[in-house]
Amino acid sequence: MINSFEGIVEFAAVAESRGFSAAAKQLGCSTSHVSRQVSRLEERLGCTLLARTTRLVTLTESGNAYYQQVKDLLAGIEQANDTVSQKQTHLSGSLKVSAAGGFAEHYLAPALMEFAEKYPDVTVEIDLNSRLVNLLEDGIDFAIRYGELEDSSLIARKLVSRPMMAVASPSYISNRGVPKHPIHLKHHDCLIANKDTWEFIHDGQAEYVKVKGRWKSNNANLILDACIKGLGIAYMPKSTFEEAVQKELVVPVLEPFWGKGSNSWIVYPNKRFMPQRVRVAIDFLVEHFSTWE
Repeated sequence: MINSFEGIVEFAAVAESRGFSAAAKQLGCSTSHVSRQVSRLEERLGCTLLARTTRLVTLTESGNAYYQQVKDLLAGIEQANDTVSQKQTHLSGSLKVSAAGGFAEHYLAPALMEFAEKYPDVTVEIDLNSRLVNLLEDGIDFAIRYGELEDSSLIARKLVSRPMMAVASPSYISNRGVPKHPIHLKHHDCLIANKDTWEFIHDGQAEYVKVKGRWKSNNANLILDACIKGLGIAYMPKSTFEEAVQKELVVPVLEPFWGKGSNSWIVYPNKRFMPQRVRVAIDFLVEHFSTWE
């Protein structure tokens, strides 16, 4: 009976990641070990579960039917492990997080500092890089991503909603005036972050305006600094401008037309192979931001 379970976890990892190397990284073992365990499982079952080519691994008809059955079994084991793990308070090891932008620096990092204080034996590393990292290849436990998510094998949990805000500095307004409608932005300098087409809401409908300007950056803090210096109008998530608005360094404009924005997400590989410290950290952040506005 015990031997009949050997290779099932490895098989499920390959089925979900579509590769032996990716499955090995998820499980923290060698590729040869995964391959060997899956081969032994196939031998015991007397059928081929995976179709292997030099570039791709896919499920056979038998493999797909088998996976649909064993995934429920593994989900039950996962739930049992979670029940026991919740009673254990001691966490240790390293936690590596990928994130970028003002939200990560001003809100996510302080939250992770609270987590580090609560669990002093956990080492936290935050990679503030705007490039789209490969979580498995780069050894990232989870990442914070903003906006629409591309289809992938990653699991996503909503962290916060981030409505938009448009602002300008008092000096810019003094020199160029206040736009009264989004269409007026065509006659203004705009600070471009990721997109030069901005979405607003007018009479309940989305309205898109293509903007231009002399300053572009994929870093929210640099956009904010340029706005404070009077280089143009900025349009980003409201949380980016909170402190600057309070200090009257920038002034909200076009408020009736602000868009609903997008969400920030926690994304991570399959939860089944996740260390307890990562599970607890993700749950901690979701709870921390559950009342965030």
